[in-house]
Amino acid sequence: MPLRILFFGTPAFAVPSLQALAASPHTVTGVVCQPDRPRGRGHKVQIDAVKAAALDRGFPIWQPEKLKDPALLDALRAQAPDLAVVAAYGRLLPQVLLDLPRLGFINVHGSLLPRWRGAAPVHRAILAGDSTSGVTIMRVVLALDAGPMLAKVETPIAPEETSVALEARIATLGADLLAAVVDRLAAGPVPEAPQDEAAATYARKLERADSDINWAASAQHIHNQIRGLH
Repeated sequence: MPLRILFFGTPAFAVPSLQALAASPHTVTGVVCQPDRPRGRGHKVQIDAVKAAALDRGFPIWQPEKLKDPALLDALRAQAPDLAVVAAYGRLLPQVLLDLPRLGFINVHGSLLPRWRGAAPVHRAILAGDSTSGVTIMRVVLALDAGPMLAKVETPIAPEETSVALEARIATLGADLLAAVVDRLAAGPVPEAPQDEAAATYARKLERADSDINWAASAQHIHNQIRGLH
């Protein structure tokens, strides 16, 4: 039976996942994304990629400042969602929200968990010189990117590949994997594998200081830094 799905996402990475759900037999009942904020040199207010994609398709959109707002929770509950999907939404979700859909929340994460939990998994993988990356569909829990895993796809990182190119590939891989997992969830329970906490690494948010080049470092290190921060 087709599912009713709420979608949480903000940047371009999440757009292929939203498009995959929109093209599926399931129903996207609404989209939640970050509020519009000023950015760029002119500090002009701009809409993010997911909001633009949602507007194109006429989906209801919410951009809450507070995720525990009773009015927001009532509005989302009124959508009668079976499932919620998160892809790079950018905020931790409270338990009151996680409990709303009957099948809970699943997340499209741009790494092979438990490696590179956190905000910048694609960039950190290249900065660290990893030879492989991938995408994981996991259940959302209160701990950061620590929920059990429903599916994974691995992909090699090419020696010259930049974070922009790799993130675009992983976004497409993630969208395809998400569509398959959602179809499986519609048919019944999907096995979930716990993450190995001992193998977990953290992909901290990028900062301006990350772009400072130490010219005494190896050529490979600098090459990875340039690719990872592209």
